[in-house]
Amino acid sequence: MRASTARLMNSPVRLADLTFPQVNRLIHRTRLAFVHLDNLFAFGKRDRDGRVDGYITAYLPDECLLLFFRKGEAVNAASLHTTGRQVITITEALKRMRAEVERGELAYSAAPMEQLAWMYQSCAVPVEMRTVDASQPGAFFAGFARDKTSGILELTSNAHVSYVRFDAGRYHSGYFCDKPDVMAIPKFLESQFHAAAGGATPVLTAAVFPYVADLPQQAPNALINTYRELYWRIVDEVDKEFPGEAKRRAQKVSSGIVDVHKAIAILSAPRGTDTPDSVVQPEELSNALTDWSLQLLEGVEVMMPGTAPKILREATREHRYVLQSAGYYGRLPWPVSW
Repeated sequence: MRASTARLMNSPVRLADLTFPQVNRLIHRTRLAFVHLDNLFAFGKRDRDGRVDGYITAYLPDECLLLFFRKGEAVNAASLHTTGRQVITITEALKRMRAEVERGELAYSAAPMEQLAWMYQSCAVPVEMRTVDASQPGAFFAGFARDKTSGILELTSNAHVSYVRFDAGRYHSGYFCDKPDVMAIPKFLESQFHAAAGGATPVLTAAVFPYVADLPQQAPNALINTYRELYWRIVDEVDKEFPGEAKRRAQKVSSGIVDVHKAIAILSAPRGTDTPDSVVQPEELSNALTDWSLQLLEGVEVMMPGTAPKILREATREHRYVLQSAGYYGRLPWPVSW
């Protein structure tokens, strides 16, 4: 199979050549057609050996997908492609992998959670590209000390990606691609600027982005659909008190908070439609539903005092344990008795 020639945006680096730091490889790079994706995901849930922190690299014709795992559970996904980088849903990542099962390739590697957080962050926020002169590695790193830079440097040398954390311009820690255990870190970083076999100048790119300590978890579809159902159940209960008015009131409140709570656009999607494809964290769902409920039911209470607790009790009874664990009821002014 011929490797894709697609290149990372504003870079001579081929997406098919990207290699990231790893502790060990659980699955060496192989054809996607040889991998049963459902079994691979189930492996991390049912087998003790599969409950590791790590990532899947999926090499597709026009992009490189990253799926991140915490103790064997997929928690987030990202895409590096010819027009940039972005975070995507796990569902969308799997959909793209299955669509390119004949032309794609996959590798599965274990890695520290902090490294996974940095890999994710490099796709989740805008990065600042830095100019790199292969002949002056000393000057390149001296610039970080001079500017007292704090953040993460993503240094790519011949498609091998390493991550270096700086704190006020000083080296703090890092994760390095294919660094020999016996090689000192300064020596390894200098080696990334060395000419390749045959004297070819190394292909170097550098990007800087803010430090992050942990890898966020995106909400699974099941949880998103639960919150969507709760949204509409509350609307139904309000409609019993104000026939024909509930949907209009709900939409008005949703429109008023969408700039603060992007997740409300997902929850308020019309019934019977597919869940909008959007990366959202569990706490964002809870915060959006809480603020929306508060504003909607405050209006109800003005017209019919004492109605809000009744609406909440009837609408959320089946999913009250989900909401209780998220702190939903504690952030509302109406006590609900069961």
